[in-house]
Amino acid sequence: MHAAGETMDGQVNVERVAPVIPVRNLAAALDRYRDMGFSVHRADEDPHYGFVDRGPVSLHLTQWDEHDPARTGAALYLYVSDADALHAEWKRAGVPGRLSEPNNTPYGLREFAYVDPDGTLHRVGSPIA
Repeated sequence: MHAAGETMDGQVNVERVAPVIPVRNLAAALDRYRDMGFSVHRADEDPHYGFVDRGPVSLHLTQWDEHDPARTGAALYLYVSDADALHAEWKRAGVPGRLSEPNNTPYGLREFAYVDPDGTLHRVGSPIA
């Protein structure tokens, strides 16, 4: 019999990951992610910590006074069903930062990038139809 979460060879399964993203202002970051279509909420026990979720994707945000976007920015890759549709959604929302146009990559993805005011690079891709 295996303990819950273990494979047949005794290895523990990793079931989810939630990157922790540094931000300078948690309230502003939560507003920005809300505009990007995420559900957002602050942690009950820590006023400088929050959560943003969209479908099965969960990101944690931490307000960090020493955060310098030029030195301590984060990067994440979001695999989505339709990069063009998400790009259009974020463009309509007018999210602050730099939003590149989608393009086809040689590795078979339709991809764009968004860098938010906290320096976090969000690369977004979907399979080329």
